[in-house]
Amino acid sequence: MREQLLSIIEKNSRIDIKELAIIMGAPEIEIANELKALEEDGVICGYHTLIDWEKTSIEKVSALIEVRVTPQRGQGFDNIAERIYKYPEVNSVYLISGGYDLLVTLEGKSLKEISSFVSDKLSTLDSVLSTATHFILKKYKDHGTILTKKYTDERMKVTP
Repeated sequence: MREQLLSIIEKNSRIDIKELAIIMGAPEIEIANELKALEEDGVICGYHTLIDWEKTSIEKVSALIEVRVTPQRGQGFDNIAERIYKYPEVNSVYLISGGYDLLVTLEGKSLKEISSFVSDKLSTLDSVLSTATHFILKKYKDHGTILTKKYTDERMKVTP
């Protein structure tokens, strides 16, 4: 039951408990209790709304920052990851495989603001060896949701 419940709310966190109960064939109180238990256990960490900022008047710039670090003895990457994710500009931090150790996503008001964050705050941390910044120019799909609609020709066909 947990896996099915989690799969459903991952796609639509605003789904009503009544609707969840119907889909899952379980009493509403059972669904409510299970959601509460998942929240208390830290399985459900939060609820978020996906916004296509390009369709608003608010200017936002997103970037992916690859970070190469020196892991600390006995701590691995955890301490440096924690130092990075505590910055309010940072949306997420992932330990990754490949040429870099961490992938950091962040948002700012401008390219300059993000560049300043990387050069003034991120690159100056003791354990950081190097960074590579990739600005997101356009989002096509985010968190499983397609953000761009393919153009469809809606003109009437004319036949002779």
